[in-house]
Amino acid sequence: MAKASKAPVKASAKAVSKPAAADGQGKAAAKAEAKPAKTAPAAKAATTAKAAAKPATKAAPTKTSATKTSPAKASPTKASPTKTGATRATSPAKAAPTSKPAPAATKGLPKALTELAAGLPEKPWLKSYPKNVPAEIGALPYSSIGDFLVAACKQFSSQPAFTCMDKSISYADVEQLSAAFGAYLQSKGLQKGARVALMMPNVLQYPVAMMGILRAGYVVVNINPLYTPRELEHQLKDSGAQAIVILENFANTLQAVIARTAVKHVVVAAMGDMLGGLKGTIVNFVVRRVKKMVPAWSLPGHVKFNAAMKAGAGLGFKPAKVAADDVAFLQYTGGTTGVSKGATLLHRNVLANVVQNAQWMEDAYTIKPKPAHPNFICALPLYHIFALTVNALMGMQQGARNVLIPNPRDIPGFVKELAKYPAHIFPGLNTLFNALLNNEDFRKLDFKPLVLTLGGGMAVQKGVAERWKALTGCPVTEGYGLSETSPVATANKFSSGDFTGTIGLPLPSTEIAIRDDDGNNLPLGEVGEICIRGPQVMAGYWNRPDETAKVMTKDGYFKSGDMGFMDARGYTKIVDRKKDMILVSGFNVYPNELEEVVAMHPGVLEVAAIGVPDEHSGEVPKLFIVKKDPALTAEAITAFCRENLTGYKRPKYIEFRTELPKTPVGKILRRALRA
Repeated sequence: MAKASKAPVKASAKAVSKPAAADGQGKAAAKAEAKPAKTAPAAKAATTAKAAAKPATKAAPTKTSATKTSPAKASPTKASPTKTGATRATSPAKAAPTSKPAPAATKGLPKALTELAAGLPEKPWLKSYPKNVPAEIGALPYSSIGDFLVAACKQFSSQPAFTCMDKSISYADVEQLSAAFGAYLQSKGLQKGARVALMMPNVLQYPVAMMGILRAGYVVVNINPLYTPRELEHQLKDSGAQAIVILENFANTLQAVIARTAVKHVVVAAMGDMLGGLKGTIVNFVVRRVKKMVPAWSLPGHVKFNAAMKAGAGLGFKPAKVAADDVAFLQYTGGTTGVSKGATLLHRNVLANVVQNAQWMEDAYTIKPKPAHPNFICALPLYHIFALTVNALMGMQQGARNVLIPNPRDIPGFVKELAKYPAHIFPGLNTLFNALLNNEDFRKLDFKPLVLTLGGGMAVQKGVAERWKALTGCPVTEGYGLSETSPVATANKFSSGDFTGTIGLPLPSTEIAIRDDDGNNLPLGEVGEICIRGPQVMAGYWNRPDETAKVMTKDGYFKSGDMGFMDARGYTKIVDRKKDMILVSGFNVYPNELEEVVAMHPGVLEVAAIGVPDEHSGEVPKLFIVKKDPALTAEAITAFCRENLTGYKRPKYIEFRTELPKTPVGKILRRALRA
């Protein structure tokens, strides 16, 4: 979730001149060569095609809220992909097609749907809204993320935009460098709408490449750099990516699969590329030779990042004509079904969420003045939707500096970075907060500048929240969202000093409905599936109309798969997950994927996966296995999983059984294993 400083509301004051259709549901499909889903409704589209809040006034800092995020422990990564026979996109040219936004409210809906909508409570959350936050976001001033970011770069040109390992680049630098990278990609003959993958941790090359891709009219495909070859291959094939920018540390993973993908253009970056001559050389030497973090790799025809930048700088950049309904990101997630799918996020989806967060953030500055030069701490990975929107995009909307942390698992190193800059906005998740609280040097830092701590990705434990507030004086404010909602859907009020244990209130122009299995709205206080409608809801799953149909309702709501209830004040509390998903430090792990992978081991007869409580990660996977080979050992399974699954998906516990509980028709009963 994200909130914005007073500045953004002024900024969005222009954007708010035309209120968005109050109950408009937009059925978006996304324009793409392979349509993501013809039926994909993009809930409540802000009816003006323009999108995104204008950059905040100079002083504007921002607060943002949470969604699934990366763990402190293991390099965060996106929700797990699964082996699905993904179709390779054929013609990269057009971005995913999307149907026009649907008319507002229930007008013109069939009688059954009109009656369904009539059963909704009258937005009980509005009576709990902060006084200075509007109910609707209104018309948006930009039609593309590229235009929005260029405007921010011009407004805050001399201010630092991103800092990593003591090297800063200004907003003016980001504009110039992204144009050079965009020009390089255009010189390769890529057509508008082509997918370009980014496989990097938090380094300066990420925002430069991301902005260059979008300005050139291409689609960003974010990839977790810790993926195994199997996981990477699926995502590259499914997205139809034709180009990739990858950190050399992970190039050997790409080497193993590139021949089976559509990737033709490879740009390889190194940790020291943008750190300056001498420092960059030293960093690269240490990473490669001393720490030996770069396994041997060979990618014939690749281009080094700095060479691509130099080539692009000598070319003329031609900004692409990008529309609000064009695809901006394919954000891969297991969604609610466990099948790895690309959430198709249009430019207007993401821009709307920036405005929503900006308006919500105004509430924070009623308690503590906004700093003249805000700093966002970016420990969560930019390839994850939470940090992408809340740190990178919201930070630039606010004219803030994002302090990039490439490896948040190195807590002592992270704390040293925190000592260098006053931290104003701190998005994180429970495991990260807990790890920091247990570090002696962290407890010695000056927390007076801290304005907002945002918790997301997994439930923040009450004990951690209490310890954090006692130490820093700043409460942890929880929010909720998903890759499918760009990501923020709800947030607690930033002006509240209390830890509520809820996911808060729907953001402006967002509706929450609690429904039963038949799609009926439930009364306040009753548990059902949390359904979300708003302009930030995705257009659908890339090339998966069948999966899109499973999660989108006829009246434009996205079915989250989470179970919860809404109280009389409009606050929603999650009580359970509808599916058997395991939540490890904010990351979705799906039993189906684990079972499919482990079942490939020749010594396994049957396998079932569940989540079990864990003090540090919230939950961890546990496997129950029936042996085919009596000599099979837990060590052999662990080694097999290490080869085929990224770290957070690997089982922590393995139990062998002679048989697994099943239904009369032979379906394994996971609930019996949990008992």
